[in-house]
Formats: sequence, C-alpha cells, structure tokens
Amino acid sequence: MSRTAKALYPFLLFDGNCREAMDFYADLLDGEVEYHTFEGLPGGAPEGAENNIMHATLRAEELTLLASDRMPGDSSPVVTGNTVTLSLYASGFESGEEIFARLSADGGTVMMPYTSAFWGGHFGMLTDRYGIQWMVSCEETT
Repeated sequence: MSRTAKALYPFLLFDGNCREAMDFYADLLDGEVEYHTFEGLPGGAPEGAENNIMHATLRAEELTLLASDRMPGDSSPVVTGNTVTLSLYASGFESGEEIFARLSADGGTVMMPYTSAFWGGHFGMLTDRYGIQWMVSCEETT
C-alpha cells in the first residue's frame, strides 16, 4: 500500500498579531487572505479573544500559507520563527530583490544578503519583523 499526500502547507502560529502579519504577506505577495476569528467558536470566544485569528489562509498564485493566533487560554510560549523557514522562489531577479528588501525592512534581520549563488541564480536569508525566517531565491543570474 502506498501513501501519498496531496499538498503540504506551511502553518505559522502568532501571539495576537496574525492579522497584521498575514496582511503584510498578502500585500508583499499580491495575494488575498481569508480570516476566521475565534468569535466563531461554538459557545463563543473567551473575552478579549473574539477578534484574534482562529484560521487564516493566504493564497497568491500557487502559494498557500496558513496561520493563526494561539488558542485562547493557551499559556505555552510561542517561540516565533525558529522551527519554520519559508522558502520563496521568485519569478525573476528583480522580483526576488524587491521581496527580499521588503521582508528585511522595518525590523527585519538579514542573515545572508540576496546575492549571486554559487549554484546559479540568487539567494538570500533573513528573519522578518515578525520573527519568521525566510529564504528567497530565483534561478535568474542577472
């Protein structure tokens, strides 16, 4: 018996700023986000968590990114970004350069600049202002 999977989507967990981060990513990637808040929970959400995000789906061309805020009442720490790295393949050099610049702006940290890669194309690594690690690459050499 063989086991197959249809798709695998990155899922990010945030500590109350899911909507802000996903709106930023949607703008960056020219996508759209669908939100469901904890207000929709059977019995309602705990006070103060009504507008937090229970589930968000960002779609941009062939990319799908899922996310949520932590569950109301969950006291376990959210360790931002150190267990997931998002690898984004840009459609070309200029697109990759712009995406890298926007992700690394306003509090982002560049770990490896977006530059020519020894295997061809361009590659760079960074952590964005939300603590999410990214690898941005393209196959174009100029």
